[in-house]
Amino acid sequence: MNLDNLSREKLSDLREQYKRKCKDSEKKEEIKDIDKQLSNSSLGTEHFFREMGQIYEASLSLPETSPSRQQLKHLPKLCAELLRDGFPLELVDGDASNIPLRWVSDVLAQLSDLVSPQNKILVVTVLGVQSTGKSTLLNTMFGVQFAVSSGRCTRGAFMLLLRINEDVKKVLNCDFMVIIDTEGLKSPELAQLDDSYEHDNELATLVVGLSDITIINIAMENSTEMKDILQIVVHAFLRMKEVGKKPKCQFVHQNVSDVSAHEKNSRDRKILFQQLNEMTQAAAKMEKKEEYKSFTDVMEYSPDTGNWYVPGLWNGNPPMAPVNAGYSEAVYEFKKNIIQLLGSCKSSANKILDFTEWMTSLWRAVKHENFIFSFRNSLVADAYMRLCTEFNKWEWEFKKDMYTWVTNAETRISNFGTAATTSETSDIRKLLMDLKTEACLVLSNGETKLVDNLTQYFTQTEGHVCLVERYKADFENSAKSLGKEMKSSVFHQLEAAADIRQGQTEVDRIKQDHTKEIEKAVCALIDECRKRNVQMTDDELDKEFEKMWNETLKKLSFSEQKATDVFSSVSHYLRMNLSHKGSHAHQLLNQKKLRDCGLEPFKYTAEGYVKRRLRKFFNLQDYTMAVQNLADSIIDACTQFVTEKQERKTNYHETYIQDILHMIDERLQNNQDLNPGTEFEVSLKQHICGAAARHFQKMHEDFLQVNDPYRCLTKNKEKFRADFKDVFHERDQCQKKAEEFTNQCLKPAVEDFLNRFLGTSIVDEMLKIQDKFGTRMSLQFSILQDLLSQGKFEKYVSYISSYEEYVKNWILDQIENHFSDGSKMSEFEDQHLQSSISSINDAIKKAKMKNSSSLKTFVENICKLLGDKLVISQDALGAFMILNTADPEQFAHCLTVSLSEMGQALKEQFKESDIQRKQNKLHLKPQTELFNRLIGCGKQCPFCKAPCDAGGTNHEEHQASLHRPIGLGRYRWFMTGKLSTDICSSLVNSNVNFSCDKTLFHPYKCYREIFPDWKIVSDVSLEASDYWKYVMTKFNDRFAKEYNAKPAKIPKVWKDIKLKQAEESLKVSFFIK
Repeated sequence: MNLDNLSREKLSDLREQYKRKCKDSEKKEEIKDIDKQLSNSSLGTEHFFREMGQIYEASLSLPETSPSRQQLKHLPKLCAELLRDGFPLELVDGDASNIPLRWVSDVLAQLSDLVSPQNKILVVTVLGVQSTGKSTLLNTMFGVQFAVSSGRCTRGAFMLLLRINEDVKKVLNCDFMVIIDTEGLKSPELAQLDDSYEHDNELATLVVGLSDITIINIAMENSTEMKDILQIVVHAFLRMKEVGKKPKCQFVHQNVSDVSAHEKNSRDRKILFQQLNEMTQAAAKMEKKEEYKSFTDVMEYSPDTGNWYVPGLWNGNPPMAPVNAGYSEAVYEFKKNIIQLLGSCKSSANKILDFTEWMTSLWRAVKHENFIFSFRNSLVADAYMRLCTEFNKWEWEFKKDMYTWVTNAETRISNFGTAATTSETSDIRKLLMDLKTEACLVLSNGETKLVDNLTQYFTQTEGHVCLVERYKADFENSAKSLGKEMKSSVFHQLEAAADIRQGQTEVDRIKQDHTKEIEKAVCALIDECRKRNVQMTDDELDKEFEKMWNETLKKLSFSEQKATDVFSSVSHYLRMNLSHKGSHAHQLLNQKKLRDCGLEPFKYTAEGYVKRRLRKFFNLQDYTMAVQNLADSIIDACTQFVTEKQERKTNYHETYIQDILHMIDERLQNNQDLNPGTEFEVSLKQHICGAAARHFQKMHEDFLQVNDPYRCLTKNKEKFRADFKDVFHERDQCQKKAEEFTNQCLKPAVEDFLNRFLGTSIVDEMLKIQDKFGTRMSLQFSILQDLLSQGKFEKYVSYISSYEEYVKNWILDQIENHFSDGSKMSEFEDQHLQSSISSINDAIKKAKMKNSSSLKTFVENICKLLGDKLVISQDALGAFMILNTADPEQFAHCLTVSLSEMGQALKEQFKESDIQRKQNKLHLKPQTELFNRLIGCGKQCPFCKAPCDAGGTNHEEHQASLHRPIGLGRYRWFMTGKLSTDICSSLVNSNVNFSCDKTLFHPYKCYREIFPDWKIVSDVSLEASDYWKYVMTKFNDRFAKEYNAKPAKIPKVWKDIKLKQAEESLKVSFFIK
């Protein structure tokens, strides 16, 4: 009150002077000076708070041990105590139009400690034209005391803390409410300034961004300025929509005399809504987000429930007029509505420290010209990281379930037509159709579960989920895309397995017929020898067996299997793949035979149009190296694919070459910005397909040789001889046959089972290391941190030039290091080994219960019971069945013992094998699965080639957490040849131009006109790129030598960056705390 009296005495005299001077329009400077004095003469507690803040921030420039600094350390706590007790804190300095970030942050940190760090807050803000009663409205609603007397107008923005009552706390789910009062928009003092619109825009963006509900205060007598105010407000809401914040808004129309105004003003509300739509389109055009056409596109708003009409505060003319009771009643009803709206807010209340962090990020972004592409905040990043982590978990569960299902389905197909078949149909095409139908159901359930998990995730209120809701559509698209990809892949695998099994069936039938003929001949020989009724020696039996064997083989017909010409098949699919490229591609294909391709290392040279185009603007050598690196990475991926197929030792199938061509097309599509031309694509495909066809031809011929009926029969000759002698001498075969069945049939099947399922266990284990493999961002952070700790130039060159290859090798190293002691791997192997042995023991028990009449029936029952789990070799089983006279019950006992011994033998075998050899045998390669999961879309920044680390695979916008100096991507200055030190995140906020094969010269600011799917966040923090600044400074000369350029002109401040600063900046960039 004393301050009000002091102000009143001074203000009265100044107002009289102001009136006199205004009559003389020529004394503008004097009027301006008095106007400033009027503003400066308004004195309140906020001015003392401001002085405290300025003194405190000034003290921070002193050394930490300075007595003066230590003396002022208590100021934030003192201010926090006053704030807790109901005094308003100046959030935005009204004179400087700035937030003293350190002061406000430290005050709020002290407040958090005072009230409890777990306490949560909700924020209510008021915006409107100057002198429309915003402060009075808040004072009436919440019983607070924002300064309103003595004709003073609010300057800046003030925040005030209200403790929530226990009964209301349950409704709002928070402990405190923060009320923010702001200076009026379109104030006369600022109207004379050129950037007054920007000032209002900044203030509106800030307070809207901080609030959960924004009250837009509109006085009816100021309706002529409503349009300008609406544009500022809509601009703020649009910006918040883009960065993930979704505040609610309520329009309050003041000084409405008619109590039934709400009913009678429906037409005015419609006009207001039309104006809001117009303003939305105008603001969207300014922010280059023209997809927003209506105000309801930006936020939830209903003209009927979003407008409130409040009568004037006074009945008549003040100061003698009484207060209007209708004002208080209307405000009270409005307050109840506000509490109801806050209670229904989807977004969760923030902790005080979260609010501080959000405020800091928001203010830094507000100061940038292009807010939407400058906004970076750790709360958003943390929420996004959590969403990516959860989505990756659901995605892996879906893929793992499908992998398990496909593996079991392939086992059923492999066992089709054998003793282990579980299918009732005799037609493999019918089995394939049934499996496809079943696959569709499993895929549909998996995709539904994935989408449901995503939907459920966005319904929760914790974890700032509302901030990443704009990414929901991206992740939904990724889920649907994954479902389609999985369906295509599953059908592909099932068809290939069925075709290979169908081709194998005829070979198996021939081999079985030959084995039966041998068995008949051996049985006849035994009968003949026994009829002689003399004891024959082993030598005599050997002679008789040799004679019988040769005679029987002469009777059997062995037609040689004709090898398929794999080159013809591959050439056919290559021509089909390139058919849409036109006659030029066809001519290039005809110039060289496929058999002559892939014999020499692939080498790219730019020719023709490409060379002419590049010489004009780009360094030809750098471009050639970039294309060569692309070719090498594609060749490596295809070579690995071929190697994996060869290791399976199955027959060639045409889907293999289709997969290879698909891989090439996908990678070329991801790197289409290089645009090397049709000649490159044709020659690369010829090279890869020629090499692949050569390997596939050998694989096919090896398969035919291994499955040659004559070879298979002669391979078992000595076994047949031994069985012949055993039967003739009537020896007990139980122990021997149990060991034979275990070693020849079960052991290979169990090893195959482990190789099919061990890969998923390794991936599961690696995914538990969340800080490395949780998301793409965590992978990037881990790799860059590892590079920094090693400090090897060669590693950086490899990472930058051959990114995908480096990541694959890095992941492989991580797997090998993690499993280097062998204990974890042994645990997984033992787990799967015990699972398979347990299944075999269960099958033995169930087979015993069926009381089989012969050993053959008993073994067939075991195989049938294991048909969904193990693939038992038909060659080994057929050889085992011949001349088998063992007793089923005794055989079962011996088999159980032999099975236990096999388990121990395999454990010892696993211990002797290293991790690399084990990985080579796995059907699902952990490093490939982890790479595909974390490499994402594979896109790289069009300027510095930093990899995209956005979540999902079907995101609409690409983004990278950490951009590099473009010189590291081989960019140099045209005139000097020196490597460039510019960084994309700084360039997009500069006036510099760029050129590329898509455009000659274009402003970096407007890069989205050329690269609309990339979002490069402006470098709002000077430390954000210190990591790459440090690297480039350290290896400047070596990078120049490597790139055949001149060393960059390193800025002086870069040379002061230390290793520790580089590491800290890396954490800042990836929001690692």
